[in-house]
Amino acid sequence: MKATRRKFLKTTALAGTGLAIWLEIPKNAAGETATVFEPNAYISITPDNVVRLWMTRSEMGQGIRTTLPMMLLEELEASWSQVRLEQAMPGGRFKGIRLRTSGSGSTVETYGAMRKAGATAREMLIAAAAEKWKVAPASCHAREGTVIHDPSGRKLTYGELATVAARQNVPDKPPLKPAKDFRLIGTRVKRRDGAAIVTGAARYGLDVRVPGMLYAVMERCPVLGGKLTRFDAEKALAVPGVRHVAPIHSGIATGVAVVADHTWAAIKGREALHVEWDPGPNADFDSDRFLAQMESAVTQTGFPIRNDGDAPKAMAAAAKTLEATYEFPFQAHAPLETMNCTADVRPDSCEIWVPTQAPEVALSDTAKMLGLPEDSVKVHITLLGGGFGRRLFADYVPEAVELSRAIGKPVQLVWTRSDDMRHGFFHPSDIEHIAGGLDAGNNPVAWVQKSVGSDLSMFGLPSEQDKTDPKFYFNDGSPWGLFDIPYNFPHLKADYIPLNSPVPTGPWRAVMYPPTVFARESFLDEMAHAAGQDPLEFRLKLLQPGDVHMVGGAMIDRGRLAGVLRLAAEKSNWKQPLTGAKDRWWGRGIACNVYDSDTYVAQVAEVSVGREAHDIRVHRVVCAVDCGLVVNPAGLEGQAESAIIWGLSATLHGRIDFKNGGAVQENFTDFDVVRMHESPQVETYTVSSDHPPAGFGETAVPPIAPAVANAIFAATGKRLRRLPITAEKLKA
Repeated sequence: MKATRRKFLKTTALAGTGLAIWLEIPKNAAGETATVFEPNAYISITPDNVVRLWMTRSEMGQGIRTTLPMMLLEELEASWSQVRLEQAMPGGRFKGIRLRTSGSGSTVETYGAMRKAGATAREMLIAAAAEKWKVAPASCHAREGTVIHDPSGRKLTYGELATVAARQNVPDKPPLKPAKDFRLIGTRVKRRDGAAIVTGAARYGLDVRVPGMLYAVMERCPVLGGKLTRFDAEKALAVPGVRHVAPIHSGIATGVAVVADHTWAAIKGREALHVEWDPGPNADFDSDRFLAQMESAVTQTGFPIRNDGDAPKAMAAAAKTLEATYEFPFQAHAPLETMNCTADVRPDSCEIWVPTQAPEVALSDTAKMLGLPEDSVKVHITLLGGGFGRRLFADYVPEAVELSRAIGKPVQLVWTRSDDMRHGFFHPSDIEHIAGGLDAGNNPVAWVQKSVGSDLSMFGLPSEQDKTDPKFYFNDGSPWGLFDIPYNFPHLKADYIPLNSPVPTGPWRAVMYPPTVFARESFLDEMAHAAGQDPLEFRLKLLQPGDVHMVGGAMIDRGRLAGVLRLAAEKSNWKQPLTGAKDRWWGRGIACNVYDSDTYVAQVAEVSVGREAHDIRVHRVVCAVDCGLVVNPAGLEGQAESAIIWGLSATLHGRIDFKNGGAVQENFTDFDVVRMHESPQVETYTVSSDHPPAGFGETAVPPIAPAVANAIFAATGKRLRRLPITAEKLKA
């Protein structure tokens, strides 16, 4: 089966759902069995009764260093007090095991492997105790880091059993607990690393310190795709603390690096540097002009994505038709921790410390760049101060590697906030044009959508041969939110028109869903009002008969989507009028989505708008979720809050403009995000489910923009279709 970009983002080609590697029992120098018990790549138990659990995903704020241990410990039956967490590194014992963190897949892809790893170790420890006591393993059980002999009450700690356990046969199919016996999974567990993060004890990429390390920043071409012509380093080298100035040819925005004893000296040296650029062919690129080109492109014939029934004929026969165009601008990732990498290149080896979502890429690219075997390269994954898809590409790693090789010393290359905002990968802009038809009874009969977007250049653009295949995007499962429209329209037609720009583009939290879902759920609201129907009931009718609908490789359970809509409506008191201050208009809006066949989410936003100032306040967001079994409800609630605030920032503030070939915004002063005083009350409710766990890191992002836009319409009667939604646009 062809691997799609959709599946690549979610799962990649590496193992993750099964236990992909088993370690040989280590031997000491005398050839005797070692005292360390390592039944698989994920677990190590030593005679001092310390249990080390190896984390196979990057922690970037999503709480995976709590969720993964919960799944391991559920089956292992160890105590939290025994546990030490270690970060897995690519290669070595983890060769063949996926370490990449993407696609809201950390829980769903590791659930089986973590439980099997824990159960394997538990069964071997029980077998070891039974051997020592000369009893049947069935007469023993494990609990809180000990094995207990049921008839006698005798106990042995895991540490006391480590040496004997290491001699046991590794079971192929260790028994897993039934869900009714779970003691950890499904319970609320606070972040195990929360205290270290809030007190500053946690170590991020920017906290790395290596003996003899220098610090560097880069001057990059201000124009997309521009190249270095020449530079004069004299004044930069005269700045106290500056040691080296070197050209850098790696990465996506090449330039000149200034290396110093500390970051401030490097920044001052960069200010003194004289650089001349060849701006290249993109010096006049303008994002407003590009958005206008995208809007004009809706008249073109696109790649067919969906063609159910005969939508053009149904539209022509409709009693009432309406159409609208929606705009989603370029967006930056803007994680709090900027891109950085520390590299130490030596003649026959290289060591890297980097906050990355893609450590395998960092390893393979570095080995290839230096002409070294992969086992000569070490990649240490630090905590990530935010990722959101930006750190799926390791462009900042070869920059540091090239620089370390050039100066012969370890170096930490740091992107400043302006570098990070203006020279990274961006969420592409998008235009959606939708037309809808109603019959004489105000029933929806047709939906016609044209999506104009850009390919994600981070993963390479389609080949010329790809472009000749009319089913290329359909087979790829793209664009998300267009390909998998969940509603049961009698006639539905959806087409995609790719239009690329020189802007580097990559996955942004929820990838392709935010623009398509913003348009789809907003236009559904428009159709409901045109039909004189409640927007909730309008959606529920379009989800009848509640069947499981297959589109290509996407499965949509309309019953589950209807379930979260009803739950969100119930918890938000959808039918009851909103009341509030008389100087403000008040309204509710609803929206929903299915994330990659896995997770079902609906949101209701409660919004008020000032009658004079037209200022927008989002007071409350009710989020209803069906994502199968919830491993950690506290973690899921945190993810929902995080995703809603992220999406709300784009809804009310976020956009990146390009003028004269370069990004205009460079800091949080001109790329605003939702602050604490703007943050709504977020309530998250989950549907009890027998389905296995599904992803949730990105799921709550797409519905928030249309929920807010629909609430603003309910409050004011004004329909805004272009993000961000601002008071100025409302006044106009």
